[in-house]
Amino acid sequence: MIKTIIFDLGGVIVPLDFPHACQEISAYTPHSPEEIRRRLAASDLYSRAELGTLGPDDFRSALSSLLDLTADETEFRRAWCSVFPARTLIEDELIEQLHRSYRILLLSNTNVIHFEWIREKYPILRHFDGLVLSYEVGHMKPAPEIYREAVRMAGCRPEECFFTDDIAAYVEGARAYGIDAVVFENAGQTARELRARGLDL
Repeated sequence: MIKTIIFDLGGVIVPLDFPHACQEISAYTPHSPEEIRRRLAASDLYSRAELGTLGPDDFRSALSSLLDLTADETEFRRAWCSVFPARTLIEDELIEQLHRSYRILLLSNTNVIHFEWIREKYPILRHFDGLVLSYEVGHMKPAPEIYREAVRMAGCRPEECFFTDDIAAYVEGARAYGIDAVVFENAGQTARELRARGLDL
């Protein structure tokens, strides 16, 4: 029986628009959006920020150097966080309904700057009982340690947890840890998966 529902964040709760973010960042650098993406992909700055080994100030300084940015702190934060459109992929009402009967957790590979922005902009997070964030626990999906922390926070057995993520490798990592997990397609599909497991929706 499922007791805890665990959601990924980017690509599940909130959408991601990397091309838009690169376009916004390009206003503060001589480089094209394509070159920005290439430099980011070739760098380890993003993963270091998500692991929590590179703090937000050092990350901004290093990224500004990598991309030759002229943005001040406010401009940088707005452009860096423009990867998140305003809407959510799952309705607030569905999370609220689930929260009435089940423990709800968030499990995300993220960094301080992005998550602080999301916490400010998306009131849907008020329904979550706990947050398992890569930069806080020092591990990223699909490492087993981050799933272990999610199960610890869930307070139940792995098989009593349901997890959904838009990245198949992260779903496989959860399954390897014993969690009932499916690849996220859309909110309707997630609701159907939960009903198939006997959850009251």
